[in-house]
Amino acid sequence: MSESVLLALRGASFAYEDGPAVLSGLDFEARAGRALALLGRNGSGKTTLMRLLSGGLRPGEGKLTVEGRPVAYDRKGLTRLRTTVQLVVQDPDDQLFAASVSQDVSFGPLNLGLSDSEVRARVDEALGALDITALADRPTHLLSYGQRKRTAIAGAVAMKPRVLILDEPTAGLDPDGQERLLATLGALRESGTTVVMATHDVDLALRWADDVALLTPSGVRAGPGPAMLARTELLEEAGLRLPWGIATARVLRAHGLLDASAPGPRTPEQLAGFTSPTTAGGGPPAGEGVR
Repeated sequence: MSESVLLALRGASFAYEDGPAVLSGLDFEARAGRALALLGRNGSGKTTLMRLLSGGLRPGEGKLTVEGRPVAYDRKGLTRLRTTVQLVVQDPDDQLFAASVSQDVSFGPLNLGLSDSEVRARVDEALGALDITALADRPTHLLSYGQRKRTAIAGAVAMKPRVLILDEPTAGLDPDGQERLLATLGALRESGTTVVMATHDVDLALRWADDVALLTPSGVRAGPGPAMLARTELLEEAGLRLPWGIATARVLRAHGLLDASAPGPRTPEQLAGFTSPTTAGGGPPAGEGVR
């Protein structure tokens, strides 16, 4: 799968009216085919950054590009951007408004001027991807919180975006709901969707993300997930703690249970593999994945 830069902000600055700069001279990029976690303390500008990436805000300086081409902020340019990039906000109640699940999910495709048959096909596909086909006719006000989250994501997926941006998608979900959502996001990524997730959960980022972007007062620092999440000084600058998997790997190496060059565990299941007699010093059992 290609890893070319798909979506990028270059030299972007933004300030709300009569307020100080929220972001200044920021460079940010999302690569095709990668899962990217965006992390930072409250007030670091994550929400502003996501709205800049999706076209909801326009940078005061700098530019937004898709595959290297600057985005035009006229109606045609924004329509093109929103068929490429979709943002799902943290609270699904800020996004859902239609009477039923299927009506809500169909709203975006209908506004693209698609035929009725194409809209139905997109809605059916999105409901299936989020495992909520049985809820198609359910009134949105009767949904559970997790079901509302899935419906909001389905509405974005129905637009067939190349980039799906999610603001704290696992917040408020129970463990089973989190696992089901992560499985869904994994399937979307396998189908070619680039997924950007804003989260405060460093353990989730270590487990899930290929790349990590840390929003710090000195700017964005980005790179491969495990390497970025092991940089204690950057985590402190971003107001974050060390992920347990990184801390555990350091303990394993200190006790000779993990080779210096071997990757550490990202999940508790992998940790059990690292500490078993057959795998000590050599990494996870054969066939053990990172997801």
